[in-house]
Amino acid sequence: MTTPTIEQIMQHGSVRSYKPDPVAPETVETIVAAAQRSATSSNLQMYSVVAVTDAEKRARLKELCNNQAHIAQAPVFLAWCADLSRLDRVCRRRGYTQVTEHVESFLVAAMDASIAMQTATVAAESLGLGACYIGAIRNHPRQVIELLRLPKLTFPVCGMTLGWPAAAPRLRPRLATEAILHWERYDAGDEERYLLDYDRAMIETGIYDGRQVAVPGQEGEVEDYGWMEHSARRVSQAVRTDLRDILAEQGFDLK
Repeated sequence: MTTPTIEQIMQHGSVRSYKPDPVAPETVETIVAAAQRSATSSNLQMYSVVAVTDAEKRARLKELCNNQAHIAQAPVFLAWCADLSRLDRVCRRRGYTQVTEHVESFLVAAMDASIAMQTATVAAESLGLGACYIGAIRNHPRQVIELLRLPKLTFPVCGMTLGWPAAAPRLRPRLATEAILHWERYDAGDEERYLLDYDRAMIETGIYDGRQVAVPGQEGEVEDYGWMEHSARRVSQAVRTDLRDILAEQGFDLK
């Protein structure tokens, strides 16, 4: 079973090369309006987005986000933010004090922002635009907060480049649905088969060409570098270890 919407989603790929053509402000507004129709916890709408089109600001964001060239190249950069500041202002108007120091508050705001961001991507792609998420916005969040003048109780969860693709995005395979979808209970019984199949599929894309790695537990043996080795290396390293402190500075003193 499929629909045009599902077919479009199945063609998603991150776009990292853009034409110089601008994206009209009205188009950005339409995309964000579509994102606003996303599910949001208790209709609290605990997120905001800052659209950046100024070339100097985009160049600065590029520097702050691991010097990824497409950040400066794309005509629009969207900073999706968890935002409790608006509700803080609402509480003051109504004579209440917002409770913000627990993990749940920030988690819900981050989820709201993430869900809206994904809806925005689907909307953008339906218009022929391309996008790429920028997790590196969290590399130097203090500087991003200053650059975008984010108030207390906001935090840049993720960035997103937006523009007209210069070339079709490269589609990468995904894990078998059976590795992700569990029925009635979590069951990883057949996981090894799915992981090995996916490892081979990723190697065949050529993304890791020319790289080999030692076989764990087999001295002197090497194998092609695959998704499992790549992923295990990534998650075995601590990254962005100062985020808790910065969240506290922004008013999210999480307990």
